Amino acid sequence: MKYKVYELIGENCMSQQSGQQIYDLIYPQLQAGKLVELDFADVRRFLSVFFNIAIGQLLRDIKAEDLDRLLVVSNLSPLGQQTYDNVIENAKRYYSDEQYREAVDEMVLEQSAC
Repeated sequence: MKYKVYELIGENCMSQQSGQQIYDLIYPQLQAGKLVELDFADVRRFLSVFFNIAIGQLLRDIKAEDLDRLLVVSNLSPLGQQTYDNVIENAKRYYSDEQYREAVDEMVLEQSAC
């Protein structure tokens, strides 16, 4: 299934809510082993929080090699691709390294208390 992100979200992929909308759309299909393409043509702005919610949390339940095989991301700008790649690498480490995950969770908890 191919989704045009611009048609779903608009030109700004910058919020947790937008990321959750994409996640909710693609997660069941990826879990079922179906190929999904996210086409980012005409999307101009990205924040890592969007990719963390839309894609990063997929790695909680889907193996990285399966995600690489099933999810196609197309037409990202160079900055969007860099942001996406950074989020994927961080999510892989977060979900595979319990010590790292605990440290990140503790830091987030401390920052939210301020």
